[in-house]
Amino acid sequence: MHPIIIFSKMDFSQSNLFGYIEDLQELTIIERPVRRSLKTPEEIERLTVDEELSDIERAVYLLSSGQDIQGTSVVANLPVLMRQNPADTLRRVLPKIREVLHIAGVEMQLTAAVSFLTVLQEESVSIHTYSHSFLHIILQNLEHRDAGVSNAWLETLLAVIEALPKETIRHEILNPLVSKAQLSQTLQSRLVSCKIMGKLANKFEAHIIKREILPLVKSLCQDVEYEVRTCMCRQLEHIAQGIGTELTKTVVLPELIELARDEGSSVRLAAFETLVNLLDMFDADDRSQTVLPLVKSFCEKSFKADESILVSLSFHLGKLCNGLYGIFTPEQHLRFLEFYKKLSTLGLQQENGHNDNQLQLQTLEQEKKYISVRKNCAYNFPAMIVFVDPKNFHLELYSIFFCLCHDPEVPVRYTMAISFYEVAKLLNSGVYAIHKELVTLLQDESLEVLDALVGHLPEILELMINGGENSGSESKLLSIPDLIPALTTAEQRAATSLKWRTHEKLLQKYACLPHIISSDQIYYRFLHRMLTIILTNNVLPVQKAAARTLCVYLRYNRKQEQRHEVIQKLIEQLGQGKSYWNRLRFLDTCEFIMELFSKSFFCKYFFLPVLELTHDPVANVRMKLCYLLPKVKSTLKIPTDKHLLQQLELCIRKLLCQEKDKDVLTIVKRTVLELDRMEISVDAFQKRFYENDLLDQEKERQEHLLLEMEQLEKEKQQNEGRSANVNDKMFEKKRNAMTSMLKILLLIILGKEDKKSKLVRSQSFSTQALHPKYSNIDKCPNKSSATGYTSSVSGMGKSCMLSFSGK
Repeated sequence: MHPIIIFSKMDFSQSNLFGYIEDLQELTIIERPVRRSLKTPEEIERLTVDEELSDIERAVYLLSSGQDIQGTSVVANLPVLMRQNPADTLRRVLPKIREVLHIAGVEMQLTAAVSFLTVLQEESVSIHTYSHSFLHIILQNLEHRDAGVSNAWLETLLAVIEALPKETIRHEILNPLVSKAQLSQTLQSRLVSCKIMGKLANKFEAHIIKREILPLVKSLCQDVEYEVRTCMCRQLEHIAQGIGTELTKTVVLPELIELARDEGSSVRLAAFETLVNLLDMFDADDRSQTVLPLVKSFCEKSFKADESILVSLSFHLGKLCNGLYGIFTPEQHLRFLEFYKKLSTLGLQQENGHNDNQLQLQTLEQEKKYISVRKNCAYNFPAMIVFVDPKNFHLELYSIFFCLCHDPEVPVRYTMAISFYEVAKLLNSGVYAIHKELVTLLQDESLEVLDALVGHLPEILELMINGGENSGSESKLLSIPDLIPALTTAEQRAATSLKWRTHEKLLQKYACLPHIISSDQIYYRFLHRMLTIILTNNVLPVQKAAARTLCVYLRYNRKQEQRHEVIQKLIEQLGQGKSYWNRLRFLDTCEFIMELFSKSFFCKYFFLPVLELTHDPVANVRMKLCYLLPKVKSTLKIPTDKHLLQQLELCIRKLLCQEKDKDVLTIVKRTVLELDRMEISVDAFQKRFYENDLLDQEKERQEHLLLEMEQLEKEKQQNEGRSANVNDKMFEKKRNAMTSMLKILLLIILGKEDKKSKLVRSQSFSTQALHPKYSNIDKCPNKSSATGYTSSVSGMGKSCMLSFSGK
């Protein structure tokens, strides 16, 4: 069958033909600039550098006669040249760079500032050599006409000051600074001087600062330009730390008071923030007589005439309230609390409580400002709880907490989610009061909010269930009706989104649930969901997180029937699944089983299903199994598991002799060598395995304890209504012991203990065989010894190894 070719109708009349020719001519015109942009032979020759030149000679040549881009490349490569040949670089290359920088463009200037800083950080030369060779170049370019270039050189100079000796700083920087800070100098020069003085304050003694730096500071604080006054005001904090408390009170504080009344809003803002940061340096008299009146003035003006400081005021309000707490009268305490409440709802409603009709007329900048204010209030909420005392939370702050958790803007709710754990810790016994807000944030429409909350979710849930006076089963039951649907909704929303990292994080944190809710609730609401995620999700980290959390749920499940059902599904749907991807996830799950459960549990239920994958038709599955085999062998104990060791050796023989995939075969040979070097633990304690054996014994003890608890629960139900005081006491005793162990083990699972303790997170549950196929393990024929792979694989193994070496 021939392809059908469709030709569009074309008009080849004379007029249209000339039109086509004109179009072609336009195309040739378009091509001409492209040809002109190509380099001419002369240009190419000028850009060509002799390959025989050394790095130093090439750098000098490019700086002398090359183009700007080549010179910039040399400057960027300066740290490398300094590492390779510092002497020649300082002697030949650096003088050329100094010459070029006088006429260099912005890009080369910025590159040079970064390169000079890199040379300092890498310590390619001594600080004496650096100051002699580089410092003058930095100072020369400090007042560049481009503000970006000037700031880049200033950052380099400030870093250099940290490393320079005092004498060098005094002669090279401090002495010239006296003239550079004068009013006759440029604005850029005076701004640079402000920042340098802030850095120098920590380099000299207080008497030197008082004599040589403070007069310049006072002069710059009274500069005619508001930019200079603002910049100098922000450096007063560093200067105060350098001169100490006494000089701060007599010199810095008066300047701050004057700057706080400045006509420039940016100056007043800088003065306010500096005052807040220096609160610790002022005594009670200074705070009550000087700082407090200024703060009250700021708060009053912020709503009326000076909204510019509103965002900063809301950000520092928590620190301010707690810093001035000791000097507040009850009236002032209430006044600042009301001010915080007003800020928390700014932009949402009018003072009288009605909706603001002018809200629609607000500019976008105003709306952004109000959102920032409410976000800052959310950030300061824990500090405000301390300010009012946690006992007064419900009366004074709960309404604000509710508003912030339900704020229409995501950044506000996100900040509340981040600080939720701090709030819960502060409330202690009253933490249950914010249970509804926890549910609200778990069900938030924004995944950013959920991600922020999940970070401390295990700790929050533990406080919510067990914190304070109402700890115990009663509080636990009260929380469940709202909590479980919220947790399931949160997981489903994360699963349907594209943010798989949030979903992975959520699944990891859900491993704490055995400590929060009952085993049955986990089984019916969460455990099967984890299995579904492993089977259906397409993101590997999410699948692994679900697999590990499922193993944790299985670890603490208290009903043998449920455990057997889950294990059966893992083997049938993952280990024997049709998709090779599911079989790979089965091996991942087995790794978690070995981490969380006892050796006997793994050997009983998963050892043989894992070995069956040596016959898997997919090479990737067999390869992953080979990597896992050393861990599998480490679960064996001799002589109890001698028959399983024989099965393992038989599988290794088959892989050695029957494997056709070259990559798998290479891994098999490496694994054989590793297995041969491994020592198998025995039933009796050995000195070299003492720690691991002790931990495994503890796991088995916990397993038996769970089984006994299950049996006692059944007996208690059967004997209900009869007198069973002895059984009740025994049950309570074992339940308390198991509860304490659950707490410790869950803390380990959530990463709060050291790595050596991770083996404590284990448990097996019964001695009943799961699958009829594996019920008669003891009847397996003993075809090999347990003396190691050197002896057991000799014969067939050696012949196979000979064939490998010949390939």
